[in-house]
Amino acid sequence: MNIKIIDKKIKESELREIAKEFYGNLIKGVVDIDREILAMGGEYHMDANVVLVENGSKQKDIWGFNWYFDKEGDGRIEYVSLINIRPKQNNRTMEVQNVYLRDKMKSVILRYIS
Repeated sequence: MNIKIIDKKIKESELREIAKEFYGNLIKGVVDIDREILAMGGEYHMDANVVLVENGSKQKDIWGFNWYFDKEGDGRIEYVSLINIRPKQNNRTMEVQNVYLRDKMKSVILRYIS
């Protein structure tokens, strides 16, 4: 399984190559909002989640998203993942509800993918 930790700008062509393994027009990703890094790829968000945890991230700081290559603007990021269901962190749905958290996620994501 091809999962890449991203801590510097990445070309869209590299991401598209990783995305070919499972989805093609989208790639699953997770963002560590504390360490401000991403992990991209895998069939499920949990695949990339595990990679970040194994590399020092804390579960409470990792949130899942989808990146759509063929959409534009804010539509490229979808803040939906099973790993986002966290009642103890006041997120009871697959979609990230907290606007501040979404903005933080977006900031980190766009730092590397844009």
